[in-house]
Amino acid sequence: MDSKGLFTKELDKSVLEEEVDFAVHSLKDVPTDLNEDLEIVAVPPRVSSNDVLISKFSWKELRPGATLGSSSLRREAFCNHHDKGLKLKPIRGNIETRIQKVMNGEIDATIMAEAGLVRLGLMNHVKYRFSIEEMTPSAGQGAIAVITRKDSLKKEIIQKISDYYSYQEVLAEKSLLNELGVGCQWPLGTSAKIKLDGIELYSVLLTKSGEILSKVRLKGPIKDAENLGKETGKIMSEYL
Repeated sequence: MDSKGLFTKELDKSVLEEEVDFAVHSLKDVPTDLNEDLEIVAVPPRVSSNDVLISKFSWKELRPGATLGSSSLRREAFCNHHDKGLKLKPIRGNIETRIQKVMNGEIDATIMAEAGLVRLGLMNHVKYRFSIEEMTPSAGQGAIAVITRKDSLKKEIIQKISDYYSYQEVLAEKSLLNELGVGCQWPLGTSAKIKLDGIELYSVLLTKSGEILSKVRLKGPIKDAENLGKETGKIMSEYL
């Protein structure tokens, strides 16, 4: 059962029923098929979208047979792609619980989003920071979404905390998901970055066993962020 999805929907239900004015989510957990009466009205400045390794060992020191806890299809696929011979085990619980399982020796390592650790002040547990190419993040990772009703009178107030560049980055990434029709059951990593000359979207589609099906890097004007995601999706859809 997708506990994140359930939690997200419960909060959105409270917004729809006007019990609360808005809900705050990790943007990567927001479903692509958001209720038609809701909208993302603000994306505050984004934190790092990178993944990090939590372990007593560095990434190079993890030997074949070492246990890595993960509940992410994407992270498992990238681990398989790197062909380290790791033993992948499902893991549940909040950030602190997962860290504790590593520190207690229940598993040798786990991989998490750096943003959550930054926000909770737990970066001292990070052993290695993956580059975007090594472990391409999920769409929206590192960003926060503030959701309200489309007819909310509070929209103008909330929109003031939104960061234009962060919004355009996640727009490109989420547009890729929409184009592929995902929630896609294929492992997919995507990362948009604002550059001096525009926006760049880097995306990787893999099989569960770690074979790379498609790797796309497109650049364009910032105002074309949404189209960049759609174009990437059309290229990748040929491999599904």
